[in-house]
Amino acid sequence: MTGTEPAAEKPGPKEHNQGLARSLIRVALPRWRGRRYSLSKLFFNFYLLAMGSFVAIAFTADFVISTAQRGITDDYARRFMRGTITMIEDELFRQPRREWQKRIKELDEKFSYNLGIVERISLDRTLTPSQVVKLDAGDIAIDHDGDIMYHRLGTTNQVLVVGPLASNRNPELKDRLPLELRLRLLTWSLIGLIFAIALWFWIRPVWRDLEGLRQTALDLGDGHFDARLPIIRTQLFAPLSDTMSSMAERIRQLLATHRELSCGISHELRTPIARMRFALEMLSETDEREERERLWAMMEADLDELDQLIDTSLTYARFEREAPEAHFSSVNLATWLADEVDSVRLLGRQLEVSVETESLPENLFVDLDRKAMPYALRNLLRNAFKYAAKRISVKAEFDGDKVLIHVDDDGIGIPPEEREHVFSAFTRLDRSRDRSTGGYGLGLAIARRVLELHGGTATADASPLGGARFTLSWKARQ
Repeated sequence: MTGTEPAAEKPGPKEHNQGLARSLIRVALPRWRGRRYSLSKLFFNFYLLAMGSFVAIAFTADFVISTAQRGITDDYARRFMRGTITMIEDELFRQPRREWQKRIKELDEKFSYNLGIVERISLDRTLTPSQVVKLDAGDIAIDHDGDIMYHRLGTTNQVLVVGPLASNRNPELKDRLPLELRLRLLTWSLIGLIFAIALWFWIRPVWRDLEGLRQTALDLGDGHFDARLPIIRTQLFAPLSDTMSSMAERIRQLLATHRELSCGISHELRTPIARMRFALEMLSETDEREERERLWAMMEADLDELDQLIDTSLTYARFEREAPEAHFSSVNLATWLADEVDSVRLLGRQLEVSVETESLPENLFVDLDRKAMPYALRNLLRNAFKYAAKRISVKAEFDGDKVLIHVDDDGIGIPPEEREHVFSAFTRLDRSRDRSTGGYGLGLAIARRVLELHGGTATADASPLGGARFTLSWKARQ
C-alpha cells in the first residue's frame, strides 16, 4: 500500500453484528428473490389444479353412479318396453313367417324408433354372453352402447330388434344428444366461471399476505430489523405473521444485547489491562522485593477482576439470550436465606450483616429455582458490600401470596430518578466509578432477569438504614 492510499476502515461492532445477523437470516429464510410469482400466474395454476380436480371427481362420481344405477335403469326399461314388444310379437305371429319382414316395415312406420328382424346367430358377436343368456331365455337383452333392445320371437331363430331409440325420423330424439351435450357444456362453463370469481376473491388477500411476508423477509435479510409485517387479511398466515414478528423482535434484542455487551466489556477491559501493562513495566525496572510483591499482588487483583468480568458477562448474556426454563422446588425460606447470606458473608469483611426472618410464618416453604435465585440475592449482597458503611440488613417478609426479601445498607443511597436506571446493564452511578467500589453494572441487571424468570421483579428504594434498599418480590407458590 502506498503512502497516499487511505487505510481500510475496520468495521465496528455494530456493522459486524448486523452483517452476521443478515447472513443468518439469508440462510434460514427461503430464497424468495429468484422465485417471485405474479398474482395471475398463481391464480391460473391454482385454478387449473382445483378445477381439473373438481371435474375429474365429478366425472368419476357420475361414472360410478351411472354404473351403479345401470341395473335399475335396465330393469325399468324392460318393464316399460315389455308391453310394446309383446304387442309387436303377437302381431307378427298372426301373420305367416314369410310376411314378417313386410309387416315389420309397416309397423316401423308407426313407431318413433326403428324396428327390425335379424337372425339369432348374427348377434353372437354383438351381445355379451350374459345378454345372450337373457335373449335365449326369452327375456329382453339391452345393448347399452347402441341403446337397442333384442327379443327372441318365440322359439324361432328370428330376433326382434327395437332401436336405436334416437331415430332419425324423430327430430326431438335426434337432437337429444347434442342438446344434452350443449347443456353440459353450458353448466360446466357457468360452474367454471363462478368458481374462478370466487377463487379470485379468495386468493387475492392470500397473495397480498404472501407478498407482505416476502417483502418483510427480504427487509430482515437486508438488516432492517425494525421491519414489520403489514396487517394480515387472512387467518391462514396469522400464526406465521406473529412468529416472524417475534423472530424480528428477538433478533433486534439479541443484537442490542450483543452490541451492549461488546461495548461494555471492551470499555471495562481497558482499565485492568492498562494497570497490568503498567505493573509489568514497573516490575522490569525495580529490584526491590517489596515493590515487586506489591506489583504482583496488583496484577493478581487485575486478573481476578478480569475473571469476574467474564463470568458476570456470560451469566448476563445467558439470561438475555434465552431465558432458561425455571425448575422450581419448595424450600424453607428462613433456612435457605440464612445459608445464602452465610455463603457470602466473608466478602463483607468488617461489615455487620444481619438476617431477619422473625416476621415469617413458622416453617414457611416457598417455590424458587435453587440454581437461579442465588444469583439475584448474591448480586444484591455484593452491591451492598460495595456501598455500605458499617451495616447491612437482610429481611424477609410474607405479604399475601408474595415473598419479599429486602437488602438494606447504610451507604450513600440512590437518587429517586436513578433507581430504575440502575437495573440496566453496564449502568453505574458517577460516584461509583472510583477504585474503591468498582463493579461493572451487571449484577443488578442479572438480579432483575432472575426475578422475571420467577414471575416477579426487583426494585430499588430508600432504606430505613439511610442508604439503598433493594427488594426481590415473587409469588410464593408457582
